[in-house]
Amino acid sequence: MTKQQRRILGDGLLFAAILALTLYAVFRGRDLEDVLDAIHSCDGRWLLPALGCVVVFIGGESVILRLLLRSRGVALGRFRCFLVSSAGFFFSAVTPSAGGGQPMQAYFLRREKVPVPISAAILLAVTVTYKLVLITTGLVLVLFKYDFLRTHFGNYIYLFWGGMAITTGFTAFLLMLVFHPRMAKKLCHGGLGLLEKLHILHHSDAREERLLAAMDKYHETAAYFKTHMGLMALVQVITFAQRYALFTVPWLVYRAFGLTGYGWLSIAVLQAAIQAAADMLPLPGGMGVTEAMFLTVFEPLFGALTLPAMVLSRGTDFYCRLLLSALFTALAALLLGRRKREEDGA
Repeated sequence: MTKQQRRILGDGLLFAAILALTLYAVFRGRDLEDVLDAIHSCDGRWLLPALGCVVVFIGGESVILRLLLRSRGVALGRFRCFLVSSAGFFFSAVTPSAGGGQPMQAYFLRREKVPVPISAAILLAVTVTYKLVLITTGLVLVLFKYDFLRTHFGNYIYLFWGGMAITTGFTAFLLMLVFHPRMAKKLCHGGLGLLEKLHILHHSDAREERLLAAMDKYHETAAYFKTHMGLMALVQVITFAQRYALFTVPWLVYRAFGLTGYGWLSIAVLQAAIQAAADMLPLPGGMGVTEAMFLTVFEPLFGALTLPAMVLSRGTDFYCRLLLSALFTALAALLLGRRKREEDGA
């Protein structure tokens, strides 16, 4: 068994173990018949748009990928961009800290003959714009609706603050890579030195050389960002729409149960805050912690229907997305690069 195969097997086993623990923790001591009865009583007409939100979420990133690729002179069809987007979501969902998503996207783009420097710049742009959605939402909540946030999050407010700190720091570092590469290099060099002094890492010239070489790849990205600010602004707008399509799912579930006390924006920003908090933890798809936070954050909204609402909401925005993206990832493995290979063999 190769190293890559062992890693895939390990990620799969970790995903299955966390899923089993999540199901046990959520449903332990609960009456499943009552949960199913509540789900059957909801208005299914509100759940169809929820599934549509999942498709919009995946499709939104494919639109972004196509726009950015075209700006670099790479013509990749809509469906192929959708396949690349699906692969990213699938591997992000099943790997710790979503670490497998973008490497697999880069792999499939390379199969379509997209140069690595171009795919690296594009995927960096996608990461930054997504993180900015979470940072902006969190900042607005802290400045204008902190009592609302604190009331709903309870003790999980510390996860929110931790998630915001990590997301903001990570995004700031990515932007530093783009606009201030020398400063980023000095920061990385100093960070490695500190870790070595604390005996967390052993000194390795090869490790430092690999890190600095990887950072050098973003010089071209800096020029790209600076000369395409209008395009990046458009991408940011699309990213907001794409991400909030998924954050809309709990509101649609809320309406499916005939509840009307809270508006769309209140529920969507709470879901965004949950996502920001879950992003800090190295768990595949934020499993376990996301379900636990949902049960706490949304309990004032759903009351006795909170558990059935979590099942429907999480089942739609994560597990249905996982199954859908898995299907299209399988198609990506079959189709992406095939045309190029046939042309090369002709």
